[in-house]
Amino acid sequence: MTLSGDLRAGAETLASPLPALLAEAEHLASTVLLGEHGRRRAGLGDTFWQFRPAQSHDAARAIDWRRSARADAPFVQEKEWQIAQSVILWVDQGASMGFASTSDLPSKSARARALGLASAILLIRGGERVGLTGLRLPPRGGETQLNKLAALLSQDDSSDYGTPEAQGMLPHSRALFISDFLGDISATETALLQAADRGVRGALVQILDPQEEAFPFDGRTIFESMTGAMRHETLHAGDLKQQYLDRLAARKDHLAHLARITGWQFTTHHTGQSAAAALLWIYGALERKA
Repeated sequence: MTLSGDLRAGAETLASPLPALLAEAEHLASTVLLGEHGRRRAGLGDTFWQFRPAQSHDAARAIDWRRSARADAPFVQEKEWQIAQSVILWVDQGASMGFASTSDLPSKSARARALGLASAILLIRGGERVGLTGLRLPPRGGETQLNKLAALLSQDDSSDYGTPEAQGMLPHSRALFISDFLGDISATETALLQAADRGVRGALVQILDPQEEAFPFDGRTIFESMTGAMRHETLHAGDLKQQYLDRLAARKDHLAHLARITGWQFTTHHTGQSAAAALLWIYGALERKA
């Protein structure tokens, strides 16, 4: 193969996950059917949104007398909120996310990236700005930003477990962290506490494979991390089940506690569950006000 052929083959290999990820995220976003005005809310702006009955705190100049003349009560116009909000995204790209217990299930990584990018699609098309943590990609809007997000989210991390960063989070913005959260929890704690100090609120989505919840192992079993850096062999895997389940439950409780004290939302999503349901949860969690 020629040098140009090598370059082309390398480029195609590098770019190959991009169209698939974009297509999956676009399809997932479309299933939510939020429409053009999915994030409409009352606030500052010039665009008419809806009429509502006047309340005692409304000034007389706010009353729409033409609309009020057609009813027995005064009405005011509500304008649509037009201040774009920044949402910072972190999707764990560590090797542990590549796990899938069967070929019928997506890997945790595939599900996490699809949810992350689909969330970005909904947010950006709803008028918000989306970026990545750690100053990898500052928050912006537009289709070009979606392509950049897809490119960066298609990359892999060589470490077993990814770690979030609070760097790059704008004060009073929103954030979305998606991971299995099975590695060292201290980095997540630090990022959440730093984010909370800046008034950042958001959502934690823990992605797990059903096998990681069930621990269906017995007898001689070799447990190995996705990179092969960690390995444990046992002749009695069944004896470890309760200890493992207790530790997993403790990790979930800890994540839920972190979310509570920082004003975030937390959920666990399994790769065997509906991705659309998880996306709806994310969208609702990011809409909540602190």
